[in-house]
Amino acid sequence: MGGSEAGDDSKDSKPKGNRGISFLDFIMRIVAILGTLGSAIAMGTTNESLPSFEQFIRFKAEYKDLPTFTFFVVANGIVSAYLAVSLVLSILHTVMSGARITRVVLIFFDTVMMAFLTSGASAAAAIVYLAHKGNARANWIAICQQYNSFCDRASGSLVGSFIGVLVFLLLIILSALALSRN
Repeated sequence: MGGSEAGDDSKDSKPKGNRGISFLDFIMRIVAILGTLGSAIAMGTTNESLPSFEQFIRFKAEYKDLPTFTFFVVANGIVSAYLAVSLVLSILHTVMSGARITRVVLIFFDTVMMAFLTSGASAAAAIVYLAHKGNARANWIAICQQYNSFCDRASGSLVGSFIGVLVFLLLIILSALALSRN
């Protein structure tokens, strides 16, 4: 009888460990929401106007001027919404630490959202790089010398998005770890 009790104790310790992983999963999802939503808002509200020689003409830079930045905002918004919905499953995993099917579903969708977020952030990073450095071969000038505020906000919004990518990578590893412990 003593041997079966020791076996029961080991079964009880696994769900407690998974509860800790699930709680960490929940916290990391909140961090990812803050990063991606903050990035979408920062990029979506960035614009700058410069006066010209004429009093009535102003040069304006907005995120909508570049389809890549629009894709970035949409990708971060979709990922933020997904993360908000996935919080429900994260709470479920804290309560029911043995749930396997929903963990597999989260791993799948987390991987898809990480790829989506990475593509949006990488494309926007390429445009921000061009805005800062320009390209002499293509005869593109660096616009960040004139549009400092626009470029600073665009660069800053990339940080939150890439933090979201890193958090997704950690979430996938955590979910796989929780599955292997079951």
